[in-house]
Amino acid sequence: MACIGSVFISTSVYSLTNKTGRESLAKFYRDTLLDNVLPFWTKYGFDPIHGGMLTALDRDGSLLDSDKSIWFQGRTAWMYATACQTYGEQSTWRSIAASCLQFIEQHGVAENGKLWFTVTQDGRPLRMRRYVYSEAFAAVGNAAMFGLTREEPYQQAAARYLANYLYYSFTPGMIAPKTEPATRSLRSIGPLMFSLHTASIVMDYLGDITVGDKHCSDWIQWSIEQIERYFVKRDLRVLMENVGEQGEIVDHFDGRQLNPGHAIECAWFLLHEARRNDDQKLQSLGCEILDWMWERGWDEKFGGIFYFRDLHNRPVQEYWQDMKFWWPHCEALITTLLAFSLTGNPKYAQWHEQLRKWSFDHFADQEHGEWYGYLHRDGSPSVQLKGNMWKGPYHLPRMLWYCEQLLNENHFAQKV
Repeated sequence: MACIGSVFISTSVYSLTNKTGRESLAKFYRDTLLDNVLPFWTKYGFDPIHGGMLTALDRDGSLLDSDKSIWFQGRTAWMYATACQTYGEQSTWRSIAASCLQFIEQHGVAENGKLWFTVTQDGRPLRMRRYVYSEAFAAVGNAAMFGLTREEPYQQAAARYLANYLYYSFTPGMIAPKTEPATRSLRSIGPLMFSLHTASIVMDYLGDITVGDKHCSDWIQWSIEQIERYFVKRDLRVLMENVGEQGEIVDHFDGRQLNPGHAIECAWFLLHEARRNDDQKLQSLGCEILDWMWERGWDEKFGGIFYFRDLHNRPVQEYWQDMKFWWPHCEALITTLLAFSLTGNPKYAQWHEQLRKWSFDHFADQEHGEWYGYLHRDGSPSVQLKGNMWKGPYHLPRMLWYCEQLLNENHFAQKV
């Protein structure tokens, strides 16, 4: 590993098949997180005047837009509270996490109880979106902060936001459909992935509490069953994004469109639960999905993971379909490492190292730190910003943290 300033460059090759290689790779991920990525957001993103996190930052950390996304307040709180619990509490990290959650409570809640998507820097409302993902991130942020502080208001907020997410997402009629149901009704996998992962994190900190009409563990199992029933297509070797009401393929742009990185993220959510419960059947499902979507998503010519593909390899509607976004690569790094840790299959170790090298060679900014978010197909930056309403201190630091924790755990020794 070489370093230019505070920026880590992926020049070394790490062998996951031996303890020394795993320890070296764990150090690479930890150093990149603690000496590069978190310092970037701590220095440039935190708003000491109005509170919360600003994410629309240029390459050098200068501010491009002062509006704030509410969902990033929850995401940021989760990341900084998690960092405190993992690496030792730092007053700055704790203050940022608390500030983000306070910003949500003071400025994020609309009159109808839903959370805004974007607000101004000082918290005046701008945009409400139809989905309720902000609520899911508020739930995990508060859960992690409760884990850090054991303060009851965070516990109550985590349970409340999870309940709101589940109520709006799965109560018929609460979220306006994208298409007229009488003409074409679609199921989307996204809400189920969020219910699975959010309930899992809340359960880690609050225990198997009852939310709505189910325990967290029941919501996790129900989400997995729904994903497998409607979206897993073994005959086509694919995990679908959108299907008809009965799980049928809808032969239109939206119905055929695949997002390999999103599907691979779903695979690691499944593998995480398989690991938690020593569930071999679920482990096999997660690995199947990873195999299918890696095959469909990896760009053999230029490297990296395509953003969109078509089920039948026909043209995709969205013009950014062949770009390389930062977050699918982060999700796939987690998934390949998790799959290797569970199975010992050297294929997953090779995929992880292949992807790690490509990602750090192309996304990492060698001068100012952090990652670019959006690359052309050939790996050159499309735009040099470091954040916007979708990119901030979450996918990249979460990947660095999760991979380091996984590499430092002893169960690798059982497989390799």
